[in-house]
Amino acid sequence: MTKHLGLHETLDLHELLTFKNLCLTKATLMGPLAQDEELKAILSSDVDTGTQHIQQLQRFLTDRRDDE
Repeated sequence: MTKHLGLHETLDLHELLTFKNLCLTKATLMGPLAQDEELKAILSSDVDTGTQHIQQLQRFLTDRRDDE
């Protein structure tokens, strides 16, 4: 990752992280309410993918190693 992020980059990452958290929360809460099995599968897949995206965004914000 990069050692330093600009302020605007950090703010953009925080905005993306907030949006992905909202999407993950909605998919998690709506999954059990869905009656269609295909929709349940889509929401479950979205939860898995959203979790991976959130972890990646968190790494961008917290990992400050030098690229070597």
